[in-house]
Amino acid sequence: MDFGPYTAFIAGSYGFAALVLGGLIVNGWWDGRAQRRALAELQDERGGRP
Repeated sequence: MDFGPYTAFIAGSYGFAALVLGGLIVNGWWDGRAQRRALAELQDERGGRP
């Protein structure tokens, strides 16, 4: 597949999109862990599940 003179732009765009999506995935994973930790602390304070 030949993209002609736009090859660098297309490859850079895909690379940037992959970087952004990877960052969103890592951020979601990191935030999920923090939320689970906070929930566990709140449940411990209340004495377990309701």
